[in-house]
Amino acid sequence: MFKKFDDKESVSGVIQLKSSVQKGIRNKLMEDYCFIEDYIDLILPKKDSFRIARCHDHIEILINSAGDQLFFKHRDSQWMPSLRLLHKYPFLLPWQQVDKGAIKFVLSGANIMCPGLTSPGAKMTTSPENAVVAIMAEGKEHALAVGVMKLSSGKILEVNKGIGVENYHYLNDGLWNMKPIK
Repeated sequence: MFKKFDDKESVSGVIQLKSSVQKGIRNKLMEDYCFIEDYIDLILPKKDSFRIARCHDHIEILINSAGDQLFFKHRDSQWMPSLRLLHKYPFLLPWQQVDKGAIKFVLSGANIMCPGLTSPGAKMTTSPENAVVAIMAEGKEHALAVGVMKLSSGKILEVNKGIGVENYHYLNDGLWNMKPIK
């Protein structure tokens, strides 16, 4: 999604959010991510003003007053945390761990294949289809990507071929390299 993303060319406009819209986004995030409730006031303070950067390809990025990218979404999908936010709060998403052989492919934007999640060195947590997950790597401390499960974890074990997780945002992609928007 952010492979060829450039903050100067891809951002078409930035709009200030009304407080009612901010409240709706906060409530939606607490509904979607059960572990965020205790930290929502640190991530999205009520008194802070938030903006949305509208980008090409129907991408929206939620930005705080400091200009940091917190969450993003594509079209009508759910809000997904950026990797920078996920590195601060690693418990926000369930983890799927890939083996060492898959790391270079994930970092180049490839989707995560089922064999990369079922091989030795890989670990899966129970997740339903269409769940947003953090992609971890064998032997690494921080997440290297954020993706959406294309198959449930049980189905991945059963089928063991094809795409298991669609890669939306990974280290050193356009969103990761994006400078704060003032």
